[in-house]
Amino acid sequence: MAIAKAERLMNLALCLLGTGRPLTKRDLRTSIEAYLEVTGEEAFNRMFERDKDDLRELGMVIETVESLDGEVGYLAHRDRNRLPPVTLDAEEAAALGLAAKVWQQARLAGAASGALQKLRAAGMPLAPQEQEPYSALEPRIPAGEAAFEPLMIACRDRRPVTFDYRKSNAVHPRTRQVEPWALECWRGHWYLAGWDRERGAARVFRLSRIVGRVRSRSGAFTAEVPGQVAVRESVARWAGETATAQARIRLRVGSGYPLRARATAVTSRDADWDELEIPFGHGLDAWLAEFGPDVIVLEPAELRADVVDRLRAVAKG
Repeated sequence: MAIAKAERLMNLALCLLGTGRPLTKRDLRTSIEAYLEVTGEEAFNRMFERDKDDLRELGMVIETVESLDGEVGYLAHRDRNRLPPVTLDAEEAAALGLAAKVWQQARLAGAASGALQKLRAAGMPLAPQEQEPYSALEPRIPAGEAAFEPLMIACRDRRPVTFDYRKSNAVHPRTRQVEPWALECWRGHWYLAGWDRERGAARVFRLSRIVGRVRSRSGAFTAEVPGQVAVRESVARWAGETATAQARIRLRVGSGYPLRARATAVTSRDADWDELEIPFGHGLDAWLAEFGPDVIVLEPAELRADVVDRLRAVAKG
């Protein structure tokens, strides 16, 4: 909505809410500066009718009253245009507080903080960590990637995007054209699920591997957007949550505790190395590469080759 129109609608709404009697078109035209600038009665009538319809579409209750002399007036009673009291239980308040933390490193951090303050002033119960300010544990969902906000807006508006993306086993990024579906956080990392136009298939992209600016494109989506549950399953599968087989690795003693937590079997080989069996799914190669020289992949052979490729790409970079 243009700023000029938004200001005009706001002024009209304030006039209708602040009056103690019905206001005629003549009253409103002489009271609102934007209407004074309109040339011709017909043009003003068209603008006023559009503005009135827009306010009603936004949810404002505007009454039409006919006076004794037959002139039509308009007013909006405050009690009919007041939102009901905000009532949230402790679980809902905690969920809102956690959602607001997503914006702690984003541009809307101030807006999110202000919204929470208004809800608390209206009686929203405090989240457990706010009741105990010295608690050692506090949930956080960081959103520090520069791509987070433009992708979030693109997902909301259903707008295709273009960005340069560097795969973990690639030296240079490649341009991707994507129809964004949703953003999901998994193991502290944000992922975008969407339709890759070039490949003609669903893909998942880790936001930390997006290079440069996310560019929005015009035009409609060409692929059907799946339900939220399907998107989460896709992110989990591509990020390595869903296992399809077992992998056998050698892990240095005293290291790799996240890997040990996921292991289905651990066998001590010598003073320096343990042998682990862990679930093997898409994305495991990237995770294993993060442990560098502390991990040696024994099998399957394709997993070993993928990890070696990733480490070589890092060394070249």
